[in-house]
Amino acid sequence: MAPMRTSPLVNRRNDTVEIELRINGSAQKLDVAPQVSLLDALREYLGLTGTKKGCDQGACGACTVLVDGRRINACLTLAVQYQGREITTIEGVDHPLQAAFVRTDGFQCGYCTPGQICSAIGMLAEYREGAPSAATEHLAATGLELDEAEIRERMSGNLCRCGAYNGIVSAIKEVAK
Repeated sequence: MAPMRTSPLVNRRNDTVEIELRINGSAQKLDVAPQVSLLDALREYLGLTGTKKGCDQGACGACTVLVDGRRINACLTLAVQYQGREITTIEGVDHPLQAAFVRTDGFQCGYCTPGQICSAIGMLAEYREGAPSAATEHLAATGLELDEAEIRERMSGNLCRCGAYNGIVSAIKEVAK
């Protein structure tokens, strides 16, 4: 039987992989097991606890971060997948949405807020690029109005146990203008 081949980056003593992640504009080197999620790498290895662990199944959106400006659920992805990509967590965000969430009472307890804000930033970029949603009446339409139904549909992957949805929608509408 031929020996198994492993990546040259795998440390055979403890089965870790050396990776370099670009987090909030700064390169971070880590030794992680190949199965470590991006969420766990951020929270447990780098101490960036703004990104929350909610369901750990991709259903609540509390772990939403931006990768190259696109929103993803960090609990569903492996850290090793994101070498060379720009990862932005709430700690690296400086956006008008943050103040709008405060003004419109879109943050309540605050647990979901980091994921809501990162998701809203990604959602606004998708909208500006003309990406349709399930609420878009004509999928090929241009100049779509970002109305309440569009915002709610586009943010439907982010849950808020406090029910701050009206404030969240108001904050997004305010910033989108």
